[in-house]
Amino acid sequence: MKEELACPKCGTRVIRYRNPFPTVDIIICDGDRIVLIERRNEPLGWALPGGFVDYGEALEAAAVREAREETGLTLQDLRQFRAYSDPGRDPRQHNISMVFIARGIGTLQAGDDAGNACWFPLDALPSPLCFDHAQILADYREAFRGQPTANR
Repeated sequence: MKEELACPKCGTRVIRYRNPFPTVDIIICDGDRIVLIERRNEPLGWALPGGFVDYGEALEAAAVREAREETGLTLQDLRQFRAYSDPGRDPRQHNISMVFIARGIGTLQAGDDAGNACWFPLDALPSPLCFDHAQILADYREAFRGQPTANR
């Protein structure tokens, strides 16, 4: 999307481009349990660990960094799951998320902008879940329905 603006001092016309922001979310799993963080910042609620991709950073590196910052866990067997791009998925702005799946190694500990971090059974998730994370987790359950947990 582009928008034409005028310089308030000289009146020169310039074009400002608005693009979606790239983000990552990580489904950190251990069998039928996943890690969720309780957000300290708006929107409040439970969410998958994740965040914004830094300029010059690969998506995979962002996932590893965000997981470490928010959960204290190191990721193992990191792989892409799906991308989510609905412009309304985040009430703050248009964010596109690449969702990853991984196993977490280490001791779970909330950090960065996570007020809390906990393991939850997939069939007993807290509420509310932020953003479109309920849909992401429903897609995850559907994608691996009937498969042994070792294959996730």
